[in-house]
Amino acid sequence: MSAAVLQMLLLLVIMAAVVVPVGNWLYGVFAGEKHTAPERLTYRLLGVDPAEGMDWRRYGLVLVVSNLVLLLLSYLLIRLQGLLPWNPAALKAQAPDLAWNTAVSFMTNTNWQAYSGEQSLSYFSQMAVITTFMFTSAATGFAAAVAFMRGLAGKSGGNLGNFWVDVTRIIYRVFLPLCFVLALVFVWQGMPQTLNAYATATTLEGATQKIALGPVASLESIKHIGTNGGGFFSMNAAHPFENPTPLTNALHILSMLLLPSALTYAFGRLLGNVKQGWVIFGGMLVMFVGFLGMTYSFEQAGNPILSKLGAEQTVTATQAGGNMEGKEVRFGIAQTALFATTTTAATTGSVDSMHDSYTGMGGFVPMIQMMLNNVFGGKGVGFINFVQYLILSVFIAGLMVGRTPEFLGKKIEAREVKLVMLAVLAHPLSILGFTALACVLPDALKSLNNPGPHGFSEILYAYTSGTANNGSAFAGLGANTPFYNITIGLAMLFGRYLTLLPMLAVAGLLASKRRVPTSSGTLPTDTLLFGGLTVGIILIVGALTFLPALTLGPIADHLQMLQGVVIKP
Repeated sequence: MSAAVLQMLLLLVIMAAVVVPVGNWLYGVFAGEKHTAPERLTYRLLGVDPAEGMDWRRYGLVLVVSNLVLLLLSYLLIRLQGLLPWNPAALKAQAPDLAWNTAVSFMTNTNWQAYSGEQSLSYFSQMAVITTFMFTSAATGFAAAVAFMRGLAGKSGGNLGNFWVDVTRIIYRVFLPLCFVLALVFVWQGMPQTLNAYATATTLEGATQKIALGPVASLESIKHIGTNGGGFFSMNAAHPFENPTPLTNALHILSMLLLPSALTYAFGRLLGNVKQGWVIFGGMLVMFVGFLGMTYSFEQAGNPILSKLGAEQTVTATQAGGNMEGKEVRFGIAQTALFATTTTAATTGSVDSMHDSYTGMGGFVPMIQMMLNNVFGGKGVGFINFVQYLILSVFIAGLMVGRTPEFLGKKIEAREVKLVMLAVLAHPLSILGFTALACVLPDALKSLNNPGPHGFSEILYAYTSGTANNGSAFAGLGANTPFYNITIGLAMLFGRYLTLLPMLAVAGLLASKRRVPTSSGTLPTDTLLFGGLTVGIILIVGALTFLPALTLGPIADHLQMLQGVVIKP
């Protein structure tokens, strides 16, 4: 077994090993009834009653309204940036369309950046807007997942909990402790954490250069613990201040997978059926490993066009071989392939390599993972999306054998199936609809730097990333235009709320139903067979929905590469 495979395997083993302890910890956070002193103080400041139970309508309304208020506040702060403190570079406010895109991006946990962080945002904006939203948006998705779990467990009627209590506990008990420890490790490894002015250095040529610093470690910790993405610097996790060592690279990867994987075990505890949680975890892991193998193998195989031009792409004692274009040379193909697979599986969006430089099929994997949006997924959202396919699988299996579909002891009826299909169809409608619009508008096409299938892939990737609330990009697309800022912002909103709200409604409807006794006609959903059926349905639905678009983009791009075709503008 090669060293590269051992590296990837070791990180996956560590991730799997912490699922149970972290899952038990999360279960304690969700199920605990006592409130700490800081939590009680927060409730008083917000003017909320922590004992108030919310049905799905109330929970969803509070979630949306609170997010709207934060969106308006963040937009105002970005537009007033030039008048606010902690702006040592005297940066001006972002343009209205860019400020809209930025505010929506971080409010929806997308963290898409149509700007360079160190050249566009002050220290104050990085902390008050970006870092703050990384906590609140991640906590919102997490809280929605917790409410969804309570509804499926069905132990409290229509009560899905209290949104304010869930968000407060997640921030105080989960994010802040984890991020505080991780930030200290990052500072130890060499990440800046300062409010001092930019450093000034003299280059070897004698020129003067300003080097951006800032509160980087605190942003980087919540960036990956909360599966947020984005970056303090435009180079993202390829920048040595964001990712200075192989240890920080490994911690970034583990941080992205930590909470999404542990949520599956916490759900099993909440149900009183740990096997159900393991089935979900196993399904996610199988897809993740399969996609990781695809990314690594295609990137390690290299680019035949470069071989024809005389480039050496075989592995030797002095070079890594394969397609090293756009890769971080400190980490090599294995670590960058694992990072790329993780960041698009966990809908994080940060990168330590340039996805636009991957081979056609290497770029196919990040796209299809975002399109599916349930291969672990972000904290909470991926879990909800996977369960929607569990419900769909129960419905399809019930039709095949002529029995009333049941899930976790509750009958699945027409209302639930319609809501599930609304959530399933929201992503392709947003991704394919906006992509089609961009492809027929001449002004939108002017933003492309590449022709042919790869140019189409860049547009498709942008709207896939926005809709999936991921935030990574094929950077050949110049997306900082009014058209792309507005439409990608809308895609972020559709992808966020047209998934969360219908599935909250499903949880609320199931919570209010009486449990049906298990019988010989009950289809068990906590078995290896049913897990395999669910994974199969996920892949089939994904292929039927997105394969035509992928064929025009990354697949065609890869076929041209194999044929040695060089497309000229």
